[in-house]
Amino acid sequence: MGILRAIICIIFPPLAVLDRGCGAVLLVLILTCCGWIPGVIAAIVFNMKGD
Repeated sequence: MGILRAIICIIFPPLAVLDRGCGAVLLVLILTCCGWIPGVIAAIVFNMKGD
């Protein structure tokens, strides 16, 4: 995961997982709506798992 993607994970988590598929985007979006921190954590986990 690059530094740019890490910054996007922190600022707007659903945007960072767009290339991971619809399920990842939907899950991160729901978690971000519930709270910003869970969305950021999920986005980072999805991006670390993909590389």
